[in-house]
Amino acid sequence: MSKQTRYVTTPIYYVNDRPHIGHVYTTTLCDVYARAMRDIGHDVFFLTGTDEHGVKVEQSALDKGLEPQALADLNSEEFRSIMGMFDLTNDAFIRTTDPEHTKQVQAFVSTLLERGDVYLGTFEGWYDKGQEEYHTETGARDLDYKSPISGKPLVRATENNYYFKLSAYQERLEQLFDSNPEFVQPPSRRNEVLGRLREGLQDVPISRTNFTWGIPMPGDEEHVIYVWIDALFNYITALGMGDESSKWNKERNKYWPASYHVIGKEILWFHSVIWPAVLIALEFPLPKCIYAHSFWISEGRKMSKSLGNFIDLETIESYVEQYGMDAWRYYLTTQGPLGATDADFAAEKFKDIYNAHLVNTVGNSTSRVTAMIGKYYDGAVPFESIDEVRIEIGDVDWPVRCEEAVSQWEEAMESFSIAKAIECGMGIIRDVDLFINDTAPFKLAKEETKQAELGAILYQCLEALRIATVLLSPVLPSKMKAFHEAIGADSCSANLLELAKWGHIQSGSTVQKVALFPRV
Repeated sequence: MSKQTRYVTTPIYYVNDRPHIGHVYTTTLCDVYARAMRDIGHDVFFLTGTDEHGVKVEQSALDKGLEPQALADLNSEEFRSIMGMFDLTNDAFIRTTDPEHTKQVQAFVSTLLERGDVYLGTFEGWYDKGQEEYHTETGARDLDYKSPISGKPLVRATENNYYFKLSAYQERLEQLFDSNPEFVQPPSRRNEVLGRLREGLQDVPISRTNFTWGIPMPGDEEHVIYVWIDALFNYITALGMGDESSKWNKERNKYWPASYHVIGKEILWFHSVIWPAVLIALEFPLPKCIYAHSFWISEGRKMSKSLGNFIDLETIESYVEQYGMDAWRYYLTTQGPLGATDADFAAEKFKDIYNAHLVNTVGNSTSRVTAMIGKYYDGAVPFESIDEVRIEIGDVDWPVRCEEAVSQWEEAMESFSIAKAIECGMGIIRDVDLFINDTAPFKLAKEETKQAELGAILYQCLEALRIATVLLSPVLPSKMKAFHEAIGADSCSANLLELAKWGHIQSGSTVQKVALFPRV
């Protein structure tokens, strides 16, 4: 397989709030994808960061008696800390207060001004303070004059702004969605965008005059570039695409276009319509896919600090302390809202998933097989018998079964179907358990004439588990590494697709019994 580039991004997180499960979830999804792509030999760039401008940061700083930059520094550092806290493998962390970002944003906006895609105009309409977003009269009426995110009343406002000619890109965006049905995922989100697109596009303001904490509009410092436009540019400023002489450009520009922009559904419009229109105006290639996941709720209700069901960093840390980091990653990626519906984070469900999937399936199967090899072969891997014997002792042709799972895993990971990819590994492990129940090696061990059959069964079980755990490594990196070390298997020096081929376990090598997931 030829080495290709993969570029995956989270949204940059607004520093007016502390990190919570939503931020950790999106970044963990991207981390699993990035690890998988690296493991199969691709050249990966995984970006996250913080969005630090805007009136909310300016006002919060004022309330705390701080300069906006000082507050941004404090809060950005808290977001940066979760990368190490959760063993996330991002390649860069961008801040919208980085001088390199500021310089490039002004360069991009200058280009749009020169090309006539940005002009000075007046807006009259309704303003959503929480989202820092303007709505037309028609749009506000459809929303019952309330914020679609916070539910708070919209405020009537008039303001001089610079506008981006979004309306000029109506036809090209329609063509984009017609020719590339995978551009927005999942399909329900694409349908949302198409419905709104049919209403017709209005030009959008890209500057503000009601605050000063932001990037000045080139040539007109009375205006500050709108925080949302500023933020969207991070995906290309991080690659130095607005400054060809920069170190960022020399090292990173090869990664564009992005493979996946992974976002929450509340910011879908900005990413799926405004962002591609800006890129078309700048004559840049478009990202492959905007993946907009749904929200977490908690214990069956919308998260709220007043209800006491908010999953903040302290709550997350308590789960990690009790169950372990790999268990946390597994729950997020298999039970989370990657599709069209919101997902419920419930303490009892977390415990049930941990016990059923990790303790009783992954933990039990790996412990069971390594224990039998220890008991019947003094910890030395037995010989695998010839193919004819392999087929006679069960209904599963293990090399074929595993090869199919690896192929399905690769396809699922490439399409950002994270839970489906994880199931490819879990399915092998469940089949190993069924195979053990069907062949009953613990009974064969008592019969002298069945020793070759016993050895073949245990070799096949161990090798199938090795392949399954290779596939699970991007989501369970710590525990799968521990298992590979215990069975004397290589887990990192080769391409994952090579490691996942049948026959890597050598007969006679030493195996230690493992206990990967203690019961809680």
